[in-house]
Amino acid sequence: MAELKKATDGEAGDRPAGKPGKQQRSVRVVMLALMITMLLAMLDNLIVGTAMPTIVGDLGGLEHLSWVVTAYTLATAASTPIWGKLGDMYGRKGVFLTAIVLFLIGSVLSGMAQDMGQLIGFRAIQGLGAGGLMVGVMAIIGDLVPPRERGKYQGMMAGVMAIAMIGGPLVGGTITDHLGWRWSFYINLPLGAVALTMVTLVLHLPKRERTELKIDYLGAGLLTVGITAIVLVTTWGGSEYDWNSAVIMELIAIGVASLGGFVLAEMKAAEPIIPLHIFRNRNFTLMSVVGFMSGFVMFGAVLFLPLYQQSVQGASATNSGLLLLPMLLSMMVVSLIAGRVTTSTGKYKIFPILGSVLMVAGLFLLSRMDTGTTRLTSGIYMAVLGAGMGFLMQITMLVAQNSVEMKDMGVASSATTLFRTLGSSFGVAIMGALFTGRVQDEMAARGGGAATAKSAQLDASSLAKLPDAVREAYQFAVSSGTHIAFLVGASVGVIALIASVFVKEVPLRGAGPETTSSDGGAEPAAAAGAKQPEAV
Repeated sequence: MAELKKATDGEAGDRPAGKPGKQQRSVRVVMLALMITMLLAMLDNLIVGTAMPTIVGDLGGLEHLSWVVTAYTLATAASTPIWGKLGDMYGRKGVFLTAIVLFLIGSVLSGMAQDMGQLIGFRAIQGLGAGGLMVGVMAIIGDLVPPRERGKYQGMMAGVMAIAMIGGPLVGGTITDHLGWRWSFYINLPLGAVALTMVTLVLHLPKRERTELKIDYLGAGLLTVGITAIVLVTTWGGSEYDWNSAVIMELIAIGVASLGGFVLAEMKAAEPIIPLHIFRNRNFTLMSVVGFMSGFVMFGAVLFLPLYQQSVQGASATNSGLLLLPMLLSMMVVSLIAGRVTTSTGKYKIFPILGSVLMVAGLFLLSRMDTGTTRLTSGIYMAVLGAGMGFLMQITMLVAQNSVEMKDMGVASSATTLFRTLGSSFGVAIMGALFTGRVQDEMAARGGGAATAKSAQLDASSLAKLPDAVREAYQFAVSSGTHIAFLVGASVGVIALIASVFVKEVPLRGAGPETTSSDGGAEPAAAAGAKQPEAV
């Protein structure tokens, strides 16, 4: 695409054509800047999570601890679709830089917080910026790299995810122990400064000119209220409040009403936050379902696997990120292979199917773990799950972006990211509630309920202080809890498999101008009678 060459070379009109080597180098430099930003977004929660006990010890406010995470999550989820739409309307680069700056401002303020109330408010500001980081990275990649070529970079993105999940807890623990918890926020500044500088200098995107722009404030407000209600239901349900309590019921009613109003508002809006026409595309809708389900499974697994290995297999919590190494390495390698095959063949339908099958198989195997399962065996099971996630994580975004026109790249990226985020929220809530309930029931049945009445998640040091009989009862209860949680995850994975079967194999956009057909993908612009896709 002519626009893609301009996007990577800047003032393309002043340069001679036919220099693919230089263009590829430009893309690689931009990708490095984007991966640093992606790492910035993914590391934050993992580093801060490790520092939370120290933060509470310094600032107090234990009763508000959950809001430090909830405020960030809410702001991120609610702002994600808005950032995507703003990028489509006003240009990707300026909006992306604004998100980075807002994230860094929130980081500085969080590090300077003097009480828990300030920290919660500043984390919300940080979350607003974070909402634009991931969707900005994905949308810019969608602009710069045609879907047919994007597989080359899948391994890079999977590698960043693995580095964040493994290194986050280790870095967080080291920073908190040696520099203090405030540096768990300040550490974002050098990474953010590098990302900000590189994006400013090397990212050159042609400007999109539109007239009579009008922001859909009503749609944005209704969507924000709806997402907030959903996240609060999944966060509070079964922990802060009973699932059938008045608060949860009211939040569900508010969420349903707001999202229903949002759909009506989008049907009439001139510039809808999420244009509903993108859901008429079968592939996009199916990938949204697969993304939701993979988010449900992925974050549930990340939560319960270290807990099982610490509680049942006696692993150290200090190296909790390393416990996920078999899953993350498998995910990274498979993602790289799938990306290369997609680039060389242009075929991709088999990968969501394979990924869903392996995801279901891995979760089923993990549900079979008990108190006698060895670390080698559990590592093999995790590798199977990781292979499934490797086939799914980037392919879902690739197919979703290939299913829309270039002008909708931002909203497509943000919608896919949002569905994955909401899936993770539901996964952690539902699997967590089932896990906790099973642990408490088993402990009560075995006479150890009093020892763990306040927590269903004891760490290794707490376990060591328990009498042998109670500790054995707790280990059995945890293995039973993980059994039911992963079994539910496997059931959810079946839905992703069914959705993947119905994906239509549509040629990936490559070098020529293309638009989107109504049945799921790209077709030549000349044949469709459509305008050449615009770059932002």
